[in-house]
Amino acid sequence: MSKGETILEIKNLRASINENEILKDLNLKINTGEIHAVMGPNGSGKSTLSKVLAGHPAYSVSSGDIIYQGNSILELEPEERAHLGIFLAFQYPIEIPGVSNEDFLYLSYNAKLKALNKNEISPIEFFSIVSEKLKIVDMSPTFLSRNVNEGFSGGEKKRNEIVQMLLLDSKLSILDETDSGLDIDALKIISKGIKTFMNEEKAIILITHYQRLLDYVKPNFIHVMKDGKIIKTGSAELAQELEKKGYEWVNKSS
Repeated sequence: MSKGETILEIKNLRASINENEILKDLNLKINTGEIHAVMGPNGSGKSTLSKVLAGHPAYSVSSGDIIYQGNSILELEPEERAHLGIFLAFQYPIEIPGVSNEDFLYLSYNAKLKALNKNEISPIEFFSIVSEKLKIVDMSPTFLSRNVNEGFSGGEKKRNEIVQMLLLDSKLSILDETDSGLDIDALKIISKGIKTFMNEEKAIILITHYQRLLDYVKPNFIHVMKDGKIIKTGSAELAQELEKKGYEWVNKSS
């Protein structure tokens, strides 16, 4: 895809979990080369949006559509969506006891190659590739021998998610509160990884509560969610207004 082509279009999406409707006629269009920030108070549906896009089985779509690269993906399993180039960085990355980070990343990378009908690579070739990605987020190669996220600090878990994103080189990346719980140094490292990754053929959705990540990663658009839908869209300056005036200001100005 080239810059400016529509990579994702969400049309009148309604989705629920346990018969509790959370997304209500949500609409959003994203082009390649764009970074979209999604903000909003707790319970507005931000994390639900990320999980529905990734195909989380706990959520059901009752109406609307998700068009990715020109095709509906509603019927696709999470791994099929991932192979098409959709990546989700979780708000709370899970620990996987007994599985080394190296094995997890190596298997994920080769699974992507296989899905693209490319030859899998050897562990030695992979180590060379992943070592370069680790440098971008200031992670030591010793992290590869540790179990996935087990004993990792919050910042290490988030950096590990960025390493996965860099490795898989996905077309559409959804980062769900990647900045939560980070100190200023970790935030700068995460931001560096995001900016290194981004190019004109990709798109990123940043889900966040705060402006601070957006001070480092400048979005093209900011969307404010409330009650399962987007109620306001603006430029990067909208985040500054939200920081000063809060979300109630959006309710009054909408």
